Amino acid sequence: MRRPFARTLFRAPALLAAAALLPLAAPAPSAADSVVIGGRPVRVADSPWVVALSSRDRFGGTRSGQFCGGVVVGRSTVMTAAHCLGPEVLGATRRAVADLKVIAGRDDLRTRSGAEIPVRRTWVNPDYDPETNSGDVAIVTLDAPLPEGYVIPMAGVGDSVYAAGTGAAVYGWGDTTGAGDYATMLRAADVQVFRGSVCKAAYPGGPEGAFLARTMLCAGMPQGRRDACQGDSGGPLVARGRLIGLVSWGNGCGRPGSPGVYTRVSEVMRVMPKPV
Repeated sequence: MRRPFARTLFRAPALLAAAALLPLAAPAPSAADSVVIGGRPVRVADSPWVVALSSRDRFGGTRSGQFCGGVVVGRSTVMTAAHCLGPEVLGATRRAVADLKVIAGRDDLRTRSGAEIPVRRTWVNPDYDPETNSGDVAIVTLDAPLPEGYVIPMAGVGDSVYAAGTGAAVYGWGDTTGAGDYATMLRAADVQVFRGSVCKAAYPGGPEGAFLARTMLCAGMPQGRRDACQGDSGGPLVARGRLIGLVSWGNGCGRPGSPGVYTRVSEVMRVMPKPV
């Protein structure tokens, strides 16, 4: 049985020697016709709220230093996963990463299009539990504001978009096959929100992790194949034009019976700082 993994691209030099110690078992190969994991290419112009977290010092320059995703919820406010700003991902403390930036308006990570905005400050949910990934949210405040059109609304408590069966899409530049093939172009996978009982059955506890309905939701397809994967952590799950989740963790990528688990945005809205 594989332990769940945080869906982050672990390429920081300080982590390479310790890779065998991380709970990141190699994913099973994808089916040849799989639309794992990113599904289809999309344009940032059509989804400007999708951004990349970057540090070239820690992750190199091949893909603009991208290591996690994020989503614009205020002109100067980007929401991402708490584990993205931890030492297990960065290979250092957040304060030691001097070149942390948010990349906005860039489809292809090999280019210099869009803007790279330095991070002014960060906030990590004090209720985040790294053992369970409950409350997996952090806020990045930008040094310069983005246009108002980049901001996506968040779905609050009681919003119908959280209902089982709702169609949604997850966005990112992460692994597209489950075998370490990282995208350079932004991609999206079409998924659906699952019932809490389905999520709980998939992750009842133990080595595969425990689904906590209060702070999490899960999404995917009954047959698997469409999912977020490593490198997508902190990226958005969007339904009907509203943000409902952040890529958090899962067991493998695109496996039947192992849907992706997301931070429930309606819950973390209660504790996060007000977007600016």
